[in-house]
Amino acid sequence: MSKFKTVEEAKAFLTENGFYTGNLWCVEDVQNNYECDEDQAQEILDQALTNEATMEQIWFAIHHHAENEGLIKKEN
Repeated sequence: MSKFKTVEEAKAFLTENGFYTGNLWCVEDVQNNYECDEDQAQEILDQALTNEATMEQIWFAIHHHAENEGLIKKEN
């Protein structure tokens, strides 16, 4: 049982702890376009959101927008 009563409460908790919650995906995003159960939709989301091409694009976009904002990249 969750301590959160709504999705908004859970998102607020995550945001307060440094997570970006402005764009979350849901099984309904898959099920609105494909006939599948929740487990299948979760698997599709996992594969789509964790594949190498998606991750590379996200990192590219983060670097692009940070540089556009004039942020200085840290040395590793």
